[in-house]
Amino acid sequence: MVSLGSGVLAGAGASAGLPSVTGEPAGEAGTWAGDLLVGAAEGDDAAVLRLDDERALVLTTDFFTPIVDDPGDWGRIAAANALSDVYAMGGRPVVALNLTAWPATLPLSILADVLRGGAAVAAQAGCLVVGGHTIDDPEPKYGMAVVGLASPARLFTIDKARPGDTLVLTKAIGTGVIATAHKRGAAAPDILAAAVTSMTTLNAAASEAALAAGVTAATDVTGFSLLGHLHRMLRASGASATLSAAAVPLLPGARELTAAGYVSGGTRSNMAYLEPWVSIAPQVPEDVAVLLRDAQTSGGLLLASSSPDALVAELTRRGTLAAVIGQVTAGAAGHITVAP
Repeated sequence: MVSLGSGVLAGAGASAGLPSVTGEPAGEAGTWAGDLLVGAAEGDDAAVLRLDDERALVLTTDFFTPIVDDPGDWGRIAAANALSDVYAMGGRPVVALNLTAWPATLPLSILADVLRGGAAVAAQAGCLVVGGHTIDDPEPKYGMAVVGLASPARLFTIDKARPGDTLVLTKAIGTGVIATAHKRGAAAPDILAAAVTSMTTLNAAASEAALAAGVTAATDVTGFSLLGHLHRMLRASGASATLSAAAVPLLPGARELTAAGYVSGGTRSNMAYLEPWVSIAPQVPEDVAVLLRDAQTSGGLLLASSSPDALVAELTRRGTLAAVIGQVTAGAAGHITVAP
């Protein structure tokens, strides 16, 4: 199926410096304006609307073209990716709608496999899939619009990272280069299988651990890459960061495929956009430097914590990766120094 897609990034949002389509946030000056806790102006992972002192709605959507050949796996990846934004805000998904674009030339039985894959992951998340919408399109696309619930007092946002906080990552990176290699027939089955396992793993446990450890600053790592999403968090928080390249976990085969040249257009766009914001030590291997800007799909959570020992303990207790990769520092907003 990957031959049918153009490689639209998952979760890229306004990444790579793209302006907002509308220019200015729309529809935020109505009856609910005072209860809109996170909207378009904040540029966060999802919108958040307060219902009362105990409950807030978390609203998000995401969809993309096939990145693997197995339709069920594509559905599972797309669903996990869409649900991730709710977890990145400290919420839990409760209801979703399928969003599908489908060519008339493709059998509906394949679409059924895609939807079954998405439904399976949504069920794992405890999220009801209650319908959706399909349009005729020569290029297949699938994803979800998701509504979640969160506590207004316990939201994760990208503007709360503070100097002294420790940066913790909950999944290995490299899905972009592996998906690109797969599209060109160069990813070995075991390498692809490890990437699919990562992309279909929900960020639910990571989000629960972060809530338990008192985290307030978080984002998920998707199309804008690890460094791109960290940059957005730092700009919103008015801070800088130092990151250890050697501490960042990589998926099996990612370095070798990067060295072989399987770098996507989205990753190259990330590299160009981030150039003035990132200082990479010359001792950092070139393939690792590329992977830090690799466009991810359904990546892990990037958490900034003032209590890293407690956070690592909570993540470990839930069987979730807890990679300590860097530190938030005082300095120019959005700047990242990458050390070996």
